[in-house]
Order: sequence, then structure tokens, then C-alpha cells
Amino acid sequence: MRQDQEDPYQRRSARVYAGAGRVGRGPAAPHGGVLYDAVLLDRDGTLIEDVPYNGDPEKVRPLPGVRAALDRLRAAGLRLAVVTNQSGLARGYFDEEQMRAVHARVEELLGGFDAWLVCPHDDADGCDCRKPSPGLVHAAARELGTSASRCVLVGDIGRDVGAALAAGAAGVLVPTPVTRPEEIAAAGWVAPDLPSAVDEILRRQRAVQPARDADGVGTALVVRSDSAGDVLVTGPAIRAVAAGARRVVLLCGPRGRAAAELLPGVDEIIEHPLPWIDPAPTPVDPDDMRRLTARLAAVGADEAVVFTSFHQSALPLALLLRMAGITRIAAISDDYPGALVDIRHRVPAGVPEPERALSLAAAAGHRLPAGDEPVLRLRDGAVASRPAAVGDPGYVVLHPGSAASSRACPTELAARIAGALSAAGHRVLVTGGPDERTVTARVAAAGGTDLGGTTDLAGLAALVADAAAVVVGNTGPAHLAAAAGVPVVSLFAPTVPFGQWGPYRVPTVRLGDAGAPCRDTRAASCPVPGHPCLSGVDPAEVVEAVRTLTVSGGGVR
Repeated sequence: MRQDQEDPYQRRSARVYAGAGRVGRGPAAPHGGVLYDAVLLDRDGTLIEDVPYNGDPEKVRPLPGVRAALDRLRAAGLRLAVVTNQSGLARGYFDEEQMRAVHARVEELLGGFDAWLVCPHDDADGCDCRKPSPGLVHAAARELGTSASRCVLVGDIGRDVGAALAAGAAGVLVPTPVTRPEEIAAAGWVAPDLPSAVDEILRRQRAVQPARDADGVGTALVVRSDSAGDVLVTGPAIRAVAAGARRVVLLCGPRGRAAAELLPGVDEIIEHPLPWIDPAPTPVDPDDMRRLTARLAAVGADEAVVFTSFHQSALPLALLLRMAGITRIAAISDDYPGALVDIRHRVPAGVPEPERALSLAAAAGHRLPAGDEPVLRLRDGAVASRPAAVGDPGYVVLHPGSAASSRACPTELAARIAGALSAAGHRVLVTGGPDERTVTARVAAAGGTDLGGTTDLAGLAALVADAAAVVVGNTGPAHLAAAAGVPVVSLFAPTVPFGQWGPYRVPTVRLGDAGAPCRDTRAASCPVPGHPCLSGVDPAEVVEAVRTLTVSGGGVR
């Protein structure tokens, strides 16, 4: 392996094979809002028929439609690399010369690739490049002159998706008869075949690029009325609107106000609960709605962009905005909006919430500026210095709670996780809100420092920013970690889809039973006795996930 491709934090390295006769194209040029620079592809079962331990080029058989699909990616300007586990090298079933002959045959049939990234090890070798470890993905991103977060990996088994997530890339599962049902359940993005995966990759890429840019917006009103996590995942779209407007006013609810104060691009915040959004709403008060309408009219907005989650309606607020005199309104609406919405946008199911919002901003004519990655971010200066008492950076933050109990980690399991992490040599900070102090005290007693109720959201952001990893369920601090670029061990209760609500573009390991009976119920309280989606997590899995993310996935923080 070339020295300039060596990964200093990998114990054993992948082998990098540049495409024949080609050289690296250099770093990708900054292009605001482009989701992907490169597509990484598993070899066997994804590009060609899976022939175990194949060293014979005559046995290479492309899967149907693959050549045309790859040519569409090439025509779109996306770099292509193959990332493949080839333990047959370690086991002596074929040698490197035979493997190169197979790869040459693949390129003869499917066209050239910009790089081949090969893990030559067996599971017993303990390398950090064998999928589901993320080493191949990081190596491919470097070879292609980009970052893992700007790559999407397509493969046919859970190891492929796991490697993508652990590197912070997008992962697409294209199942075959050998794909296990639990792997399909756990994948956030599933396509029936490679051509369909390519269709959706290109559709998502186009969706965040405006057909035409909005002209001379003075004041833009953006709306995201929900919890802190919901506001955080809307951040990239709000930055896109802010790039083309002189002033941005954000309407949010009380539960999202603290997150709104952390977002770049927001000039003013209006806090007001919306009874058709809040999970425990008070009765609709006509006088209160009149006051809200008057306040919105006073903004003097040239346009409004109403961001909602996939299960919410923008139409009640659109009516108030019309009554407030706002003449240009953009929103996602599957329901017929009549005269309430000028730009009616639709998004297929399964799109990550940040991209869903970005696509609405694009439909309204707004894009992220050059150099602004489509990732979650916090405003410069919004995060205070962490308390000196917590010690040096590099600890693990364990956040067991959630506003929705269905998504919280069971206290007894969280305590065992704290004990396991502590026994493995990690410093553990246990965090939670003021109403979670009893839980955080019990968890920290097993091995950690109890910080329950001691920080507001900005203070929690400061703790998270210096963490090596965050262990958390599907709740606001997971998105806070993503905004800080900190790896996440996601104890994800499948009450909502992982593909939409999982930590976005940050190295992640997902744990838990993705096929549990609570799947897709959107339940706020656990509907199944014993919390089976998370109660079966082994604390040793958490320890291994932290090792993967902080040693081989994202580098030592």
C-alpha cells in the first residue's frame, strides 16, 4: 500500500488499487448543497454475481442493468470506487494477480472505476478495514479526493451499510437472497436493485438544487415548530434560505427555542406554540391565533418557507400566513392546498429529514452557498466552554433519557452500559434534563459522572463537542452530536424510520432490534412490555461500537 494512502489510526490497512491508467482527480470543488461526490460499490452480489472466493475472470457475470446504471452515475459527474472484502486473499484461495485479473474483467464489462479498495484480511485478523468497519470507506474517500460524508455506499448485506454508517457516509442496501431479514429491517435506505438505487441517488442529488434561484429576497420567514431535534435537523435548509435573504426570522415552538438559538443564519426568533403540531396541545384559542397572525404580519416577510416533519401538515399555518398578508408561501403538502400555498412540494417517503427540508428550500429557489456542506451545524460562538471539572476532552457522553419514553434507554441497561464503558477505560459523563436526575444518578452510580440537570442545551452542546462519542437514543442530543461532528452510538428505537431520523452525516453505529413490534408506530410511550427494541442490547456491543467509531472510524478525537 502506498504511504500516502496509509491510514495512521488503522491497525491493519486496506489495499488501494487505482483504476488502470488513471490518476486521482484531486479534491472535489466546493459546490453548495451537492449531497454526493462519489458512489462506492460493493463488488460481489452488487455489481456481479456472487461466486465465492472467485479468482477466475471467466466466472465474472454482471448483474442485470448494472452497466447502464453505472454509466448514468458517470454521466452525472460522480466518482466511482469499488470497496470489497476479499478474505480469499488471506485464506489462500487466490492471489493478488488473480484478483487483479478479475477486476480487469469487471472493468471490461462494466467500465472503469476510479479506484478499487480491497480488504485482504479475514475476520480473525482484527483489521479496521474489513466491512462493517469503516476503513475502506475512509480510504476510498481519500483516494477520490473527498470526504466520507459526501459518499454513498451501495451493497447487498448489512456489513456494507454498517461500514457506510460508521464512516458517516450514506448507505443503500440492495437485498439479495443471502441478505438477512434483520439486515433489511435495520437499513435506513433499501432499493430493490442497483438501477433503482441509482435512480434515487440522482433524484436526491437533483432535489436539493434549485431549478432557478429566488430573486432578491429581503425578509424570509422560516417555520419549524417542534422539539429541539426537529429544529436542529432543519438547520441546513435554514442556512440555504439565509444565503439568499437579507434577514431570516424563525418561528418555532417553546420546545425548540433553545435549539433555534444555536442555529446559523437566524436573525430573529418568534416563539409561539402551534396546537396542530405540539404533542400535548392546549385547546385552540381564537384570540391567541389572532395575536400570532398579527405578529406574523408585523414581520413584513417577502416569503415564508414552512418546514414540517413527514407526518405533519403545513396547511393550518399557511392559512394564518395568508391572513397575515404573506404572498409567497412554500410548503410540503400531500393534501390539496387550494390557494394556501404557492410552491407545493412533495417528497417521497424515506428521505432523511435534513434533506427533506433542503429539497423544500430548493423548490423555493434557495441553495446552500459554495463551501457550505449539507450537514448539521451550530452557530459560531453558540457553544460555551465546557466546565473544567469534567476534565480533558475524549470522554464518552451517555444520554439515557428522551422526552418520548418510547425512545429512552431503559435505566437498568443504561447503568450496565455505563459500567461496561468505565471498565473498558472510558470516562463517562451521564447527561439528562432536570426531570431526569433520578435516572442519571442511578446510571452514573454504575460508572460515570452524573451531570443530570446541570446544563441547558447550549451547555450540553459544549460537553458533546469535546466528546469522543455520544451514546444516545433517537432524541435531540443525537442531532446535537451530529451538528458538532461527534460520532454517535445510536440506541435507536424504531418507532420512527431510521432512514429519516438517524444521526445525519456523522459516523454512527446503530444498535437495537430494528424489527421490534413498535416499528413505525410513532408511539411516544412504549407500546410493548419490556421495551424489547432496546432491552436486548449487550453493553459489550456499545463498547465495541465506541472503539470502532473513535479508533478506526473517525480517528482519535
